[in-house]
Amino acid sequence: MAKSIVITGSTRGIGLGLANELLKRGCRVTISGRTQLSVDKALASLAEQYGLERLYGEPCDVSDHAQLTALWNKAFERFGKIDIWINNAGVSISRKALWEQDMEAVRDLINTNLVGVIYGSQVALRGMIKQGGGAIYNMEGFGSNGMTSAGMTAYGASKSAVTYLTRSLQKDSKDKNVLVGLLSPGIVDTDLLRGDYDEPEKWAKAKRTLNILGDKVETVTPYLADKILANTKDGARISWLTPGKVAMRFATARIRPRKIMD
Repeated sequence: MAKSIVITGSTRGIGLGLANELLKRGCRVTISGRTQLSVDKALASLAEQYGLERLYGEPCDVSDHAQLTALWNKAFERFGKIDIWINNAGVSISRKALWEQDMEAVRDLINTNLVGVIYGSQVALRGMIKQGGGAIYNMEGFGSNGMTSAGMTAYGASKSAVTYLTRSLQKDSKDKNVLVGLLSPGIVDTDLLRGDYDEPEKWAKAKRTLNILGDKVETVTPYLADKILANTKDGARISWLTPGKVAMRFATARIRPRKIMD
């Protein structure tokens, strides 16, 4: 039977791209976003190609444990099982020194990027233990590998914590027949990425490197979808932008210039 997959934060960007690729591969997919309007818009877009038989959508704010529980329950009711749960929902804030950041924006970032993954992992793990198995994947980002950069303190801290959370959760669940892994998409041209740069000068300066290392959603998500469906290893880290690929792109940047972000 086709796998049933829930993706949080999947009404745009990488999440929507993953939903599209997994539907293309015959999966049953539940998408979610913060508002009913965003969910309806994404559903309409996907249904044009795939219909609604293998597709479901539910609004969900991942910082609310009750809403995540409802997302599991409704997806389970619709498809009878949830084989894979992807904690993809995330937000960013503009690149500024921490003392210049709006603390409400920082709180929303932590509640979404970290608390939301903790809540989502708990909800999914409880459900999967009860149903007899499954797989959970958490989305990495800048900071997951320990790298630091000016203006990225809060965001990087949230993603570094997600990586630790996932590695530790793997140990918690090692005897529960639930795979726990990480998705590392690299630098992808999304609203999330562009939202980091609220000043034209900063964006112009960053574009040179982003064009070397970045990719479009439609380039990265087919690879991630294939690897997710093929994976049988607990603790897997499914990574698109590997160190070797980074080195090759810098080495060939002048010979084969890329214009991903233009």
